[in-house]
Amino acid sequence: MKRKIITGLIIVVVVGGVLGFVKTLQIRALIAAGAAFVPPPETVATAVVREEKWQDTLAAVGSVAAAQGVVVAPEVSGTVTEIAFESGAAVSKGDLLLRLDTSSEAAQLRAAEAQAELARLNAERNRKLRQDNTVSQSELDATEALLKQAQANADAIRAVIEKKTIRAPFNGKLGIRLVNLGEQLTAGKGIVSLQSLSPMFVDFSLPEQEFSRLQPGLTVRVASDAYPDQAFIGEIAAINPDLDSTLRTIRVRAKFENTNELLRAGMFVRVKAELPGDQLVLAIPSTAILSAPYGDSVFVVEPQVAKGVTNLVVEQKFIRTGRTKGDFVSVESGLKPGDRVVTAGIFKLRKGMRVTENNTLTPTPSQTPTPPNS
Repeated sequence: MKRKIITGLIIVVVVGGVLGFVKTLQIRALIAAGAAFVPPPETVATAVVREEKWQDTLAAVGSVAAAQGVVVAPEVSGTVTEIAFESGAAVSKGDLLLRLDTSSEAAQLRAAEAQAELARLNAERNRKLRQDNTVSQSELDATEALLKQAQANADAIRAVIEKKTIRAPFNGKLGIRLVNLGEQLTAGKGIVSLQSLSPMFVDFSLPEQEFSRLQPGLTVRVASDAYPDQAFIGEIAAINPDLDSTLRTIRVRAKFENTNELLRAGMFVRVKAELPGDQLVLAIPSTAILSAPYGDSVFVVEPQVAKGVTNLVVEQKFIRTGRTKGDFVSVESGLKPGDRVVTAGIFKLRKGMRVTENNTLTPTPSQTPTPPNS
């Protein structure tokens, strides 16, 4: 009985030892395979860093302002008796816009004109009598003064009537009517907005460091979200002689002919003032830049020879960027012409990783992009 038990134990030990040995071999084989495993290269898109000549520009944001723009309002109070314009109509200087009730002033004017006529007749009569010395010079002076006073009274009433006849002060386009027929208007209450649409101004501010580079006549390009596919071209018309003491900026005004009347007062626009001469820059697509709190970086593709085989690997380099132009960004330091940077797939990369290039599926960057759904 003991012999059978001992034999059974020996068999169990032998079987366990064999299984342990086999498992040890398998684990060692897996470890060796893991150590020898080389991950396949990641597929990325690349672009070559190249030197380009860019027009030197100063960028800012601005606001469109009309050369002439007012909210037309009466100088005196009165009741609206006639409205002679339609909302949104184009008007010329002097066109009638609105009349207020002048019936009371008209009656006063007739009385004043009668008094003036009587004073005129008395003055003419006394002038003839004075030639014969029938009346004294003081009497003639008194009648002359009465004539001037009567004429002045009539002119004052005419001025009130004229103020109750509101006309367009300049050529332009009207806005939405703000009054109704029969409404009692007070002095200064708005009737309608009137804006001159040609020319238009764009006001913007630039840092004081750029003051020496500015001069009237420089070309200015603006873009508006209202017309994403269109650029408006004008020129600097005026530069403020003083600077903002708080922000240390200088205010600039550019003039645009606006013959198509697309620019409207109050629009927000992006401004680029073009300076004389071109600037040589290193340009890369903006998609190549990996932004992080500690700085901007790019992955540069470099060949690496190992065991007689040449592979492409990536190295991360930190850069300092400059201005942008369309889909491109200028690089001020960190790269050199001819470097090949990764433009797509950068978020799955790490330093020293093998890559393979495929530029067939990525869109071509442009300095003047026109996205269809912008």
